Amino acid sequence: MEEVDIPVNITNDLERKIADAFLIFDHHGSKVVDVREIGTILRFLGCVPSENEINEIISATEFEDSNGTVHLAKFLPHVHQLLLERKMEPAAPEKLLKAFQILDSDGKGFIQRDYISKLMMEEGEPFSQDELDEMMAIAVDSQTNRIPYELYINQLMVE
Repeated sequence: MEEVDIPVNITNDLERKIADAFLIFDHHGSKVVDVREIGTILRFLGCVPSENEINEIISATEFEDSNGTVHLAKFLPHVHQLLLERKMEPAAPEKLLKAFQILDSDGKGFIQRDYISKLMMEEGEPFSQDELDEMMAIAVDSQTNRIPYELYINQLMVE
């Protein structure tokens, strides 16, 4: 797609937040990002999209002749509407706690890194290795190699 300056009308704080997140990944200042950045942008906005949802957003916002890019002018109104509809929101802390407690059948208050890694890579919608590494860098206690989920969930409940 040849480079055309398409105007982007921003009328409220939510649109500004979406545009700001998008533009972080606009490496050429052209209001265009590679489709491979869409999931990252959505997560940066606090969304928890499935791969299917990411692909739907790409399909809805990518110009036909874009060579794998998305322009802010199409991305902004689409994602704005999704956020207003509260799509792709993360699970409530209480729901996360319940899920971790199910995985922690012994009731120890933590989950071993190897166990959760196996689940995240093989069950449901598998994480990529990069996604898993990013999560583990935050979640795992480096001294015990465990995920002490109750501390994390309790912190979410306070926020």
